[in-house]
Amino acid sequence: MLKIYFIGIIVLFVAILANVLAGVLGVMSWYDAITSLQKNGWSSLKKWSWKDYLWLFLLYPMILGAAGYYGLKLYEVVIK
Repeated sequence: MLKIYFIGIIVLFVAILANVLAGVLGVMSWYDAITSLQKNGWSSLKKWSWKDYLWLFLLYPMILGAAGYYGLKLYEVVIK
């Protein structure tokens, strides 16, 4: 249970930093994407830039996946 919590905290912290980075880079965060879909429906997908798609569907999941992976490695070194 402690392992899951520790990795969750790491992923949450990295997700917050990634959302800050999205703002700095000027790309859409998932919050912005969902808000856009709620307001404009599926037609809003046509208004997203290629950078938004790259960030949302490739880079952001890779960053969070890496956070989970390295969070597990950190847990194994520090806690175990």
